[in-house]
Amino acid sequence: MFFKYKGLNSDGSRAKGILEANDIQEAKAKLRLQGIIYSYLDIDKSFAKSYFKGIFTKDFPSKKLYVISRNLSIYLKSGVSSIVYAIKLEKQQYKNDKKIFRFFSSIEASLQEGKGFYNALESQEVFTLPAFYKQSIKVAEESGTLAIVLKELSIFLKNQEMIKNKISSALAYPLFIVIVSFFMVGFMLSVVVPKITSMFDQLGQELPAITKFVIALGDYIDKNWLFILVFVFAFLFAFAYMYKSFPKFTYMIDSFLLKLPLFGKIIQTSELAKFSYIVSVLINSGVTFVQAVKLSSNTIKNRVINRTFIRASNELVKGKKLSNSLSKQNYKVDMAFIQAISLGEETSQMREILQNLSELYTEGNNDKINKMLSLLEPILILIVGAIIGVIVTAMLLPIFSINLNM
Repeated sequence: MFFKYKGLNSDGSRAKGILEANDIQEAKAKLRLQGIIYSYLDIDKSFAKSYFKGIFTKDFPSKKLYVISRNLSIYLKSGVSSIVYAIKLEKQQYKNDKKIFRFFSSIEASLQEGKGFYNALESQEVFTLPAFYKQSIKVAEESGTLAIVLKELSIFLKNQEMIKNKISSALAYPLFIVIVSFFMVGFMLSVVVPKITSMFDQLGQELPAITKFVIALGDYIDKNWLFILVFVFAFLFAFAYMYKSFPKFTYMIDSFLLKLPLFGKIIQTSELAKFSYIVSVLINSGVTFVQAVKLSSNTIKNRVINRTFIRASNELVKGKKLSNSLSKQNYKVDMAFIQAISLGEETSQMREILQNLSELYTEGNNDKINKMLSLLEPILILIVGAIIGVIVTAMLLPIFSINLNM
C-alpha cells in the first residue's frame, strides 16, 4: 500500500511525497531511515486499488519508458554518482503525473533501503514492466554497464513505438470503414429491411430463399441486439482472460496465429528481431552468450517460439550449438536465422551478426506490415460491399419478380 507524508528533511528543508510500505509501522521506519521527521503520515486513499496487487496494474507506456530510460542513461553518463540520485532527478519531471511520480517514489524508497535497481523495479506495484526490460537491467547491474544498457533499451523501445504508431495510423482508416459498415449493415437490417418486409407481406407473394434469410436475420437482430452486444463483449472478455490465464489455450492460439498467411511470418520476424537485438545488447554489456540467450528466450511473447528457444537454450547450457538445437526443434525457425547463428558461432562474431539480423528483420517486417495494410483496405471494402450487395439483392429480387408477373 501507499502512504502520503509531510515533514522535514535532516537539513531542515520541507519534505512531502508518497512511499510504499506494507503497513504504517514500516512506513514510519522508512521515513526514519531517510532522515525525515514527519508531521503527517496516512494511507494514500486515492490509490486504494493498489491493495489488489497486479489486478489494476497496467503496462508502463512505452513512449514514456524509452524517454525515462534515455534520461537515466544521460544522467549516469554525465557523472551522476548513483542511480538513486538519477531517479530523484527524473522524478521531478513528473510531478503532475501522479502515477509515474508514485512509480518513482516506490523505486526511490526501495533503493534507499539498499535494494538494487532491478529488485526495486521488480517489487514496485504501480506499473507492469516488460520482462526483457527488467532482465536487461538485472544483467547490466551485475556487469556494471547500466548506463550503456539503458541507452540501448531506449533506442529499442523508441523503434518499437515508431512501428506501433505506424501500424495504428495505417489501421485508422480500415477501422473507420469497419465501424461505419457495422452500423450501416445494422441499420439496414433493423430499420430498412422490416419496412420493405411489410410491403411483401401485403402482396402475399412467395419470397426467394435469400430474401427470407435476410428478413429473418433482420428480425433476429432487431429483437436481440442487446443480447448480441452483451454476448460479443462477454466473449472478448472471456477470450482475453483465458489467453492470459491458461497456458494451453495461449499456446493453441499462438500456434494458430503462426500458421496464418503473412500474419504468422510477421509475428515470427518480430520475435526474432527482438531476440537478436536483446542478445546483442547483453553480449555488448559483458554477458556471456549462454546467459544472454537464456535471458532473451524468456522475453519472447509467442508461446510456441518461446518454448522453442527455451528448449534450445537448455541444450546450449549442455555445450551444444544454438544453431543445431534450433534446427532440431518441432517448430521450425526461419532457416536464414539459423544459418546466421551458425556463422556467428564459427566466426565468434555473434554480437555483430545478431545486431545485423535485428536490423534486417526489422526492415523486412516493416515491408511485410506495409504490404498487409495495403491489402487490408481493399479487402475490407470488398467484404462490406458484398454484404450490402447481398442485402440489396435480397430486397430487389421480389420486386423484380412482381414486375415480371404483371
